[in-house]
Amino acid sequence: MISIDPIEHEDLAELGLLYEELIGSPSDVKKMQELFANLKDNVNYRITGIKVDGVLAGSVMGIICQDLVGDCRPFMVIENVVISLKFRGLGLGKKIMNEMENIAKRAECYYIIFVSSSYRKDAHRFYESLGYKLDEVQGFRKMI
Repeated sequence: MISIDPIEHEDLAELGLLYEELIGSPSDVKKMQELFANLKDNVNYRITGIKVDGVLAGSVMGIICQDLVGDCRPFMVIENVVISLKFRGLGLGKKIMNEMENIAKRAECYYIIFVSSSYRKDAHRFYESLGYKLDEVQGFRKMI
């Protein structure tokens, strides 16, 4: 059975393992637990998980950002998209990204934006299959 729900405190250990698959190094689960309560109570953070038979198979974080431009509609930033290697090819990525889109629509977001590393060509094809377009902008990052 597949379920899509907000991440809960008891999911954090499994979420840490997913993030390790995503970034190639362990996440600090203790810090995750400390920070999670604040994020969980913030309606603008939507940390969503997808489970297969009760096992956390993937997750996405959506952040609803308020905007003062134009008609002042919010937008959503997507981060930390991950489906475990063990569960890829089952359509789970599409399901969880569709859920994030539904959340953005309910929040009356104008658009969804995210970045993806240039070398992740398979991920780019996946995002394009969902209707996302490669925008002609440059992404900038400064590690601090």
